[in-house]
Amino acid sequence: MKVIFLSVSWPREMQDYVRGLAQVGAQVLGVGGDPAGALPARLRPYLSDYLQVPNLLDEDEVIRRVRAWTRGQDIGRVEGIWEPVVLLAARLREALGVPGMSVDTVLGFRDKERMKERVRAAGLRVPHSARVRTAQETRQAAARIGYPLILKPIAGAGSADTWRVDGPAELERVLDRMGHVAEASCEEFVEGEEFTYDTICIDGEPVYENVAQYLPRPLVARTEEWISPVIVTLRDLSDPALQGGLALGRGALKALGMGTGFTHLEWYRKASGEVVFGEVGCRPGGAHLVDQMNYTGDVDLFVEWARAVVHGRFEASRQRRYHCAIIFKRALGEGIIQRIAGLEAFLARYGDHVCAEALLRPGTHRRDWKQTLMSDGFVIVRHPDLDTTLHIARQVQEGIQQYAG
Repeated sequence: MKVIFLSVSWPREMQDYVRGLAQVGAQVLGVGGDPAGALPARLRPYLSDYLQVPNLLDEDEVIRRVRAWTRGQDIGRVEGIWEPVVLLAARLREALGVPGMSVDTVLGFRDKERMKERVRAAGLRVPHSARVRTAQETRQAAARIGYPLILKPIAGAGSADTWRVDGPAELERVLDRMGHVAEASCEEFVEGEEFTYDTICIDGEPVYENVAQYLPRPLVARTEEWISPVIVTLRDLSDPALQGGLALGRGALKALGMGTGFTHLEWYRKASGEVVFGEVGCRPGGAHLVDQMNYTGDVDLFVEWARAVVHGRFEASRQRRYHCAIIFKRALGEGIIQRIAGLEAFLARYGDHVCAEALLRPGTHRRDWKQTLMSDGFVIVRHPDLDTTLHIARQVQEGIQQYAG
C-alpha cells in the first residue's frame, strides 16, 4: 500500500510513525517543508518518495502539488497526525478519492465548539461554552457562563493561548493577549482532576486504550515556573475510579464518528465523582506520551498504529505492566545551563527504573517554559506500583536541579 504521510520530520516523533508504516510494509510517500537533502538520516531509509512543499500549512497549494505528484498512482491512505495537518489530510483524502475520515468528521475533532456540540448531543457531560470572535462576544459569553472560565483557541493544540479567567478585570488582561486568535471557545472552568483517554481505533472501535493523569493540571503547571510537571500513565484500567472516564471517552469517540488511528482525549473528574469531557484530537498526544505508553506495556505503538492504518489489525499485547511517569524539569536562572545537581545520585539509586533521561546539558540555552511543556528536558521512570512510581517521580522533582546563568 502507498501511504502519503504529511510532515515527515517535524515534530521529531513523526519520524517514528514513518518508521512504523515502512516496517508494516507500506510504501511511504512523504510530504514536508524541508529539502530532501536536509531530512534526518534515520528517516530516509523509510521513505519511498518525498515531496518538498513551500508551506505545509498552505492547504490549497499542498493539495495542488500532491495531486500532480501522485497522478496515475494508486494511493491507499493519506495520514497526517500532527495537529496542524489533520484537516489537510482529510481534504487530501477527498481530493484523491482515498478512504478515511472525511473533512466534516475531522472538523468535529479540530473545531472545539463543533466538537462539544456533537458530544453534548450524545447525552454526555461537556462544559458550558460559547464560540466567540470578538472582545464584546467574549464579555457577553462570560456573563452568561460565569467565572471562573477558560478561554482557548477554537483550533488550538495543547495549552497554548489557553487561560483561566477568574473575573472581568482578568478577562480584559487576557483579551489583550489573544488579539491574534481569530476564534476562541469561552467555557466553564471544571474544578477537578485532569486525565487523558488515549486510543488506537480501527473503524471507530478502540483496540488499545490508555489513561494518564496530569499532576498538576496543565493550566496550573504553566502558571508557576518552579513546578516540575508530571504525567503518569496508569497501569490498572479496571480501577473503579476510572470507569466513568473510560465510558465518557468511548462515547465521545462514537459521537464524533472516529475512524482508524490515534486519539487523545482529556477529561475531568470532579470531587463528587462526576466526569466531564474536555476535548479530543484525532491524533496522538504529544510530549512523549506515546513513548510513555510504549514503556507502560513494553510495546511499539508507532508500529501498531501503522498496522491498524495499513492492515486493519492490532497485534501487540494489551497487558499493562507498569505505571510510567514523565517529569519535565525547569532550570533555575536564565540563559545558559551551567550545571546539573543531583542527577548522578538519582541514577545510582533509581537507575533500574529509568526509561529515558533527556535533561538539557551545560552549555545549552534554556527553553521558554511558557511556550513548551518540554521545558529544560525530562526524565521518564516506571514501576509496577503507583505509589512507588510517584515516589521516584518526586525524587526527580525535588532532588535534581539544573542551574542557568
